[in-house]
Amino acid sequence: MKAFIEKSIQNQSYIFFDGGMGTYLQSHGLEQGQLPETFNLDKPQVLKDLAKLYLEAGANVINTNTFGANRLKFPMDDPKYPIDKIVTSAVENAKEVRDAYVKEHPDRDAFVALDIGPTGKLLAPLGNLDFEEAVSIFKQVISIGAKAGADLVLIETMSDSYELKAAVLAAKEACDLPVIATVIFSENGKLLTGGEPKGVVALLEGLGVDALGVNCGLGPVEMKGIVADMAAAASIPVVVNPNAGLPRVENGVTYFDVTPDEFSKTMVEIAEANNNVLGLGGCCGTTPDHIRALVDALKDKKANPVEPCEDTVVSSGMGHVVLSDHPVVIGERINPTGKKKMKQALVDDDMEYILNEGVTEEENGAHILDVNVGLPEIDEPAMLKRAIYELQGICTLPLQIDTTDMVAMEGAMRIYNGKPMINSVNGKQEMMDAVFPLVKKYGGVVVSLLLDEDGIPDSVEGRMKIAEKIYANADKWGIPRKDIVFDALVMTISTDSSAAKITLDTVRRITEEYGACTVLGVSNVSFGLPRRDLINTAFYTAALNNGLTAGIINPSSKAMMGVYYSFMAIRGYDAQCLNFIDHFAGTVSPEMQLKKALESGSLSAAGGEENDTAEGSGDISKTPLGGAIVKGLKDKCGKLTEEQIKSGTDPLDIINHYIVPALDVVGQGFEKNTIFLPQLLMSAEAAQACFDVIKNELKSAGVESESKGKVIVATVKGDIHDIGKNIVKVLLENYSFDVIDLGKDVPPEVVVETAIKENVHLIGLSALMTTTVVSMEDTIKALREAKVDCEVCVGGAVLNQEYADMIGADAYCKDAMQTVRFAEEYFAKHPEFV
Repeated sequence: MKAFIEKSIQNQSYIFFDGGMGTYLQSHGLEQGQLPETFNLDKPQVLKDLAKLYLEAGANVINTNTFGANRLKFPMDDPKYPIDKIVTSAVENAKEVRDAYVKEHPDRDAFVALDIGPTGKLLAPLGNLDFEEAVSIFKQVISIGAKAGADLVLIETMSDSYELKAAVLAAKEACDLPVIATVIFSENGKLLTGGEPKGVVALLEGLGVDALGVNCGLGPVEMKGIVADMAAAASIPVVVNPNAGLPRVENGVTYFDVTPDEFSKTMVEIAEANNNVLGLGGCCGTTPDHIRALVDALKDKKANPVEPCEDTVVSSGMGHVVLSDHPVVIGERINPTGKKKMKQALVDDDMEYILNEGVTEEENGAHILDVNVGLPEIDEPAMLKRAIYELQGICTLPLQIDTTDMVAMEGAMRIYNGKPMINSVNGKQEMMDAVFPLVKKYGGVVVSLLLDEDGIPDSVEGRMKIAEKIYANADKWGIPRKDIVFDALVMTISTDSSAAKITLDTVRRITEEYGACTVLGVSNVSFGLPRRDLINTAFYTAALNNGLTAGIINPSSKAMMGVYYSFMAIRGYDAQCLNFIDHFAGTVSPEMQLKKALESGSLSAAGGEENDTAEGSGDISKTPLGGAIVKGLKDKCGKLTEEQIKSGTDPLDIINHYIVPALDVVGQGFEKNTIFLPQLLMSAEAAQACFDVIKNELKSAGVESESKGKVIVATVKGDIHDIGKNIVKVLLENYSFDVIDLGKDVPPEVVVETAIKENVHLIGLSALMTTTVVSMEDTIKALREAKVDCEVCVGGAVLNQEYADMIGADAYCKDAMQTVRFAEEYFAKHPEFV
């Protein structure tokens, strides 16, 4: 398959994938609630017939029926459907059909893809599935499938970049087959957990996949913008597998509303409009007729070329930074060097201090956070891994993993959710031999120090030669030069008056001759001098003017950030000077502050810009407790709540005046796409820490906490994907609703019985798969037939308002916050049910 991909790139020929499977299985006997993978053993001929139809339609790649196959559904010791038999039979079924077809059509290229879908669980810290456990789950399936003879691994429908990374790592560690990974975006162009196309591309290319793309969730028209963004960011083939439009139900059967001709017309537009788009197929609702129409429309046309994107990109699970676009700020505060409080926090295992530093740096304008926890008296590998893990749960920014300990470096790179910066490698062969293999495996943008076995050259030429040596070694490992960022090294001018000039000249030449990005630890220049701020700001200004990409500075320094924002405005990176105005409008210079203080007779007025008090500002995030909830600092929330109660604040006032308003701030940000799911859930967890303290206080006082109403949530029969349902549960509980969680794969009769027994009047149903949304309609019908006095809201990846209306739901809630809003509205109209 690798050779076929390479040949397709060279010949600019399309690779055609197959289409949907679920709706076909439904029409051939898949019963409500039945797991589709059981057909591998019980009805293999149905799957063989479908595979043959797709090959006859022109598909080059046919998928095994293993999308949901893993040990969570099919334990190895299951007496009827053990995971090894489920996967092996799926591969053998597809191979049998492929082999027979190729024998009859020797001119055709056809391959069997081991289809890997999500586990249906959120990974920790957002959920309860450990990252390494997820890797193990995927690795087991991939090992079985590779042994059975699959030609490639197709990881698809991933909505969480962290689970995506787990699956890709599993594939790379379990086999040497080509790996293709596609993700599912919402209409807003983001993953469920907040990732964006460019960041996803950076992650996947860093991990070394053979092709990447998008599938499911949207029809071809809705995918156009997302595909354009991915294709522009990619340097490898892009695969596009949309749904056939929107789902509908007729006589209990789900179908989709885009015809084969409409589908192929839009897919041709996508293919012709973008470089790098090489793989085309379908997902939910597409049929052999859709694939045939697609193949017929493009089989005689050349694909646009696959061309590299030269952007230097780092990413997190919720965002990305393009270093090659414009200068950026790397926050330096999470580093014990010269920082007594940080040292003490590391020694005391005070993770809350570290997290607060990271959040503060993000608020003050950093784009990337340097994370260095190196102290001889602590376990650096364990602490770095934990710091990275915790920071990526509450900060949207990419992280720079800063260590010389290779064990610590690999541990942190492995569990990092994104493509990190790595600080650092240098020109010593021993270091390059240690660091570059890790970068090749996990991906990363590498800070490369211009020193080698002979030390730091005292000339520009000497440093440039080391840069060439680093490039040559990166080339050997297949690491793109765009992922090498050079540190020209800043030495103090107190001992060498030419040090700064050498550094600045090196930055300029690297920028001009290589077009590479550069990074500097700016404050090193002033070590040992008085008024270091003066030297630092002057040097930072000079470095930016010589082409510096990333300065490692303190984002809390108004002087240094003033240099940065001023430079961005002067150089045209800040349209209409909006960022400069946003940061400095209404402020005054330090000199004017001092003058005003002297005139008023109080030097205390010279502390800085005016800042509203927490209580008087009207911004709940400015209060200590409200801010801690918004930032997701759960340990701090518990302590602050205890302090509020001890100071005499009524627990109910804490709920009404701090917790709920803070949750509303986060919820509104989520609805406006300025806050992402991980932040939403971490804030919810922080709020829960407050509630736990309050509940204990009320309980000790003999007072029952008030409920806003009782709600049932359930993932419908046949569906074990409970991510969405679990998110809804967390948020409803944080808004003081009592939640009865019936779990996953819940039969309609259980929902009805529980609603009657518990006297519940609001029910939330969730489904991810097209094969299980019919169970949602059956559950609603069962509630209506039993005359349960209730309203039902529904949600899930394959749902929309039209579909919700068709199945008789009272509301379609596209995300957890909409469910909360609907619950609030419902119980406001029906106070008798509270």
